[in-house]
Amino acid sequence: MREAIRHAAAEFLAEVSNRTSLITVTNIQLSPKGDRATVLITVFPEDKEKEALEFSVRQGGALRDFIGKRISLQYIPRISFAIDVGEKNRQKIDFLSNS
Repeated sequence: MREAIRHAAAEFLAEVSNRTSLITVTNIQLSPKGDRATVLITVFPEDKEKEALEFSVRQGGALRDFIGKRISLQYIPRISFAIDVGEKNRQKIDFLSNS
């Protein structure tokens, strides 16, 4: 279920984004009951993070509807968004180690 939600969220954000930044869905955190899902994203360029996160949050209801149409689930989880800090740190370490 988590992977299906991740793919649907990535597809949805690619369709609705205004292309001023690249929003990448990196992971989904599901609550133990499966009633809440946090979509973890990274944003490029990094200075557009705040705007991209706010945009994503505003699209949460539409994403939930999109997921409901794409994935056969008994219950569609409530959607929230967060910046994937772990992925950002990994990317910085990769960059520094390759410099």
